[in-house]
Amino acid sequence: MKILIADDELNNRLLLKKILSPYGQCDMVANGSDALTVFEHALGDNTPYNLICLDIMMPMLDGQETLRRIRELEKQMDIPAHAEATIFMISALDSPQVVMESFHKGGCTDYLTKPVLREKVLEKLREYGLIES
Repeated sequence: MKILIADDELNNRLLLKKILSPYGQCDMVANGSDALTVFEHALGDNTPYNLICLDIMMPMLDGQETLRRIRELEKQMDIPAHAEATIFMISALDSPQVVMESFHKGGCTDYLTKPVLREKVLEKLREYGLIES
């Protein structure tokens, strides 16, 4: 599995990498703009990301806008819905408004709140068929 972790806090990136690295190659970026660039290059190289973990509050380009643009790129590349990247939005905000915006406007796959717990991440990976039960 190919994984992209986008979070402006190094400790959060390292925690997610520690949880996810046994299941695949993890690339890390510190903002949404870099996440979009890396995602676009991976699509162009025909080595797309299977999982993207996006922090909602990041500098340069926030997670919501990054999510919207990623889904837009997938549509432009004619990637069918079943082949789209699994995208988890991650935030310290457990706000119903933010959750609704992420799902309905952005098209994220699921939502995790901080602090990120290993078992919760693994549960989501199993739920979406990214790792075996």
